Amino acid sequence: MTAIVLYESMFGNTREIARAIGDGLSDFVDVQVKPVSAGAELADHELVVVGAPTHAHTLPQPSSREDAAKWAADPEQHLVLEPDAFKPGVREWLESLSTAPTAWAAFGTRVDIPRIFAGDASAGIERRMRHQLHSRPVAESACFLVTTKNALVDGELDRAREWGRSLGQAVTTRQPAR
Repeated sequence: MTAIVLYESMFGNTREIARAIGDGLSDFVDVQVKPVSAGAELADHELVVVGAPTHAHTLPQPSSREDAAKWAADPEQHLVLEPDAFKPGVREWLESLSTAPTAWAAFGTRVDIPRIFAGDASAGIERRMRHQLHSRPVAESACFLVTTKNALVDGELDRAREWGRSLGQAVTTRQPAR
């Protein structure tokens, strides 16, 4: 079985979470981790895991990507913009899909404040997959936390690795015997 973890990242936190999820998945399946902007042939993978940072309660869009660039340009913020930050991201990728992946799961990153105030990109991904493509995820979505200073909260990489393992275990146990 093969899996791909696709992500969009502005400052590197979502990329790091994607890599940790991939590490956990690799205990069970062959896995690739790459930015969603790099493109991927979904038919080549039995599992697709997709994630994005939370911007203004939902998925990034062109205006919020511009805002991220402005934050990165402020030297007091100590932020470095990811190379793919201005390329089409998860929102555009979802809009381009005509059929859902065979098996999929969603994750997001958000600031460590109550979800009601921050929103959750993983919920946006899941909502679009369910409503536009009439597809259900193989596991509950996960949201990983970032501090207000834009650093991953302690333990989130371990939690992402464990979520990847649990996802890998779930999809391999539901596969028919060969």
